[in-house]
Amino acid sequence: RSVYDDQPNAHQKFMEKLDACIRNHDREIEKMCNFHHQGFVDAITELLKVRADAEKLKVQVTDTNRRLQDAGKEVIAQTEEIIRCRVQQRNITTVVEKLQLCLPVLEMYSKLKEQMSVKRYYSALKTMEQLENLYLPRVSQYRFCQIMIENLPKLREEIKEISMSDLKDFLESIRKHSDRIGETAMKQAQQQKTFGTALQKQNNVNYGRNMHLGRNRILESKNEITLKRTFEDEDEHEEEVLTAQDLVDFSPVYRCLHIYSVLGDGEIFENYYRKQRRKQARLVLQPQSSMHETVEGYRRYFSQIVGFFVVEDHILHVTQGLVTRTYTDELWNMALSKIIAVLRTHSSYCSDPDLVLELKNLIVVFADTLQGYGFPVNRLFDLLFEIRDQYNETLLKKWSGLFRDIFEADNYSPIPVANEEEYRIVISKFPFQDPELDKQSFPKKLPMSQSVPQIYMQVKEFIYASLKFSESLHRSSTEIDDMLRKSTNLLLTRTLSSCLQNLIKKPHIGLTELVQIIINTTHLEQACKYLEDFISNITNISQLTVHTARLYGLSTFKDARHAAEGEIYTKLNQKIDEFIQIADYDWTMSESDGRASGYLMDLINFLRSTFQVFTHLPGKVAQTACMSACQHLSMSLMQMLLDSELKQISMGAIQQFNLDVIQCELFASSEPVPGFQGDTLQLAFIDLRQLLDLFMVWDWSTYLADYGQATSKYLRVNPSTALTLLEKMKDSSKKNNIFAQFRKNDRDKQKLIETVVKQLRSLVNGMSQHT
Repeated sequence: RSVYDDQPNAHQKFMEKLDACIRNHDREIEKMCNFHHQGFVDAITELLKVRADAEKLKVQVTDTNRRLQDAGKEVIAQTEEIIRCRVQQRNITTVVEKLQLCLPVLEMYSKLKEQMSVKRYYSALKTMEQLENLYLPRVSQYRFCQIMIENLPKLREEIKEISMSDLKDFLESIRKHSDRIGETAMKQAQQQKTFGTALQKQNNVNYGRNMHLGRNRILESKNEITLKRTFEDEDEHEEEVLTAQDLVDFSPVYRCLHIYSVLGDGEIFENYYRKQRRKQARLVLQPQSSMHETVEGYRRYFSQIVGFFVVEDHILHVTQGLVTRTYTDELWNMALSKIIAVLRTHSSYCSDPDLVLELKNLIVVFADTLQGYGFPVNRLFDLLFEIRDQYNETLLKKWSGLFRDIFEADNYSPIPVANEEEYRIVISKFPFQDPELDKQSFPKKLPMSQSVPQIYMQVKEFIYASLKFSESLHRSSTEIDDMLRKSTNLLLTRTLSSCLQNLIKKPHIGLTELVQIIINTTHLEQACKYLEDFISNITNISQLTVHTARLYGLSTFKDARHAAEGEIYTKLNQKIDEFIQIADYDWTMSESDGRASGYLMDLINFLRSTFQVFTHLPGKVAQTACMSACQHLSMSLMQMLLDSELKQISMGAIQQFNLDVIQCELFASSEPVPGFQGDTLQLAFIDLRQLLDLFMVWDWSTYLADYGQATSKYLRVNPSTALTLLEKMKDSSKKNNIFAQFRKNDRDKQKLIETVVKQLRSLVNGMSQHT
């Protein structure tokens, strides 16, 4: 670059120097060649000498080569054969080695297919895992391995689908036959209750352990059938006792759980299983509309629920995490709320106490069964106390009908006994004691009627019926005793009392029947202490216990007696009113008949015969009835005189009326009922007597003069009453001219009447102004 970049003549100078350098090198080469020229000539000479020998050697070598080629053709053929065999041998060795790698894969795949065909899906998954992790990586370059690798996920999905299908079949079968499982579990619970208390406690301790042993046996003996043939054809005389879990093949659940766990989808399976079982729980808890009509409806309902939770309890103990205690408790609490609501609703429709009692027994067995599996059942026993109140109500309704039938069939006559045997039959039914009656000879009559021993026996039957419900409620004898007494009190104070009150009010019950009812209630009241002893003997609780309730029979029968007594008074008064209504006075008669009226004599005879029947009543009752009848008779007679529709009364009518009142006073003085002191009964007619005396003796001056004084002879005569009656007599005299003879004989008599009327009116007006 310097040559071209320097001065313009630099190139020429460079070429000149280069030529000079070339000439120097040519001279040195020439010198060298001149130095070695002789050696070169000598070498050429030697080569010319050797040329002939080389020709000979070439001919010899060519001949030798030809002869060697001809001799080695066979060796070459053998050698090629050997080479080919060795190549084949090497290939065979390579193939064997590769087949040795592939054979285990093929064997495992064949094993996988066989396991799939015999439905050993869990083993098939294990085989797949070995294929993928151990065998297939060694021969992954082969196409058949790629096909296998592509098929394995499909086989896994197929296994999942098949196992899920088996699980669905299992769930459907369990849903269909849960009642049978529950029935078996409930039977076993009932059998355990037959053992003694100590043995029962021991069994309760070992119960869960035995269940787990049974579950382990199940795991060893399960096959692919979801439910055993026991569901379809059970031998009633089979000696081997199967547990509720033995009736079920749980292998589909185990297989499906293991398969999903191996596949990493255990949580998906758990969620699916729990979701499906929740749906089944809702179906199981849904009652039939007609469940309350028969006990079989309740039994099937309980059996289904027990079967459901027996399965869940088994799954809880034999699987790891498929269901948890929290899950089962939550499910049970939900079910328990639904069960209680269903039982409250459907039991309210039960009107038959026998059905309610059977329902109670089913609930007890149901609760005991589930309690044996570890489920809390206190709320069920609390519900039983609600149902017990309903049971008592149905019993009360039933016994109300029984009491009514007894009262309807009773003849309300003392019980006749012809001999000792009949007497013992009666006292065997009713605790009757009467030393005076025992001294009498047969035939004789017991004071009560047939309804008394029948009522007493029915009360005892009620106590037995009430006791049936109190059994198996896990309550103490004291609590049972208290419940029995409360139930019996309800029977006496409400049911029997109501029946007695209705009986007393019935129109066909007459005075004789009412008297017998009073006698009957007296004996029933006395028998209450025997009922208390009866309850104490049943419950073994002494009546001396502080908290022991007493029967309210005393007040019940006292109330019934008082009602019967009041009805006696009412019916007596009604009977008196009936006689009064047939009274037919001629209020305008001039003179009396000289004898009492017929209706009044009939009334008095009726009262005499009636009060003779009252001899069996307590003294005060008979005396009160007699006094009430006399007072009502006196009041009715007084009202008859003062009746506003009665406008006129003659003196003859007053005289006739006076004769009737005299008969009433004679009846009162004859002591129709013993026990009255002095003239107490006659005082019932004192108002009538003083009024009639005033008119009979015409002693108006004395009446007017003494009026208002405590010593007045006519103290009980009211001025308005006297005025009313006097005005009726005055009107009668004007119309019928009754006082015509007085006007002839004593004209002052008429003036006296008018004067008395005026004075009486002034008295009445003064009384009204004062008031």
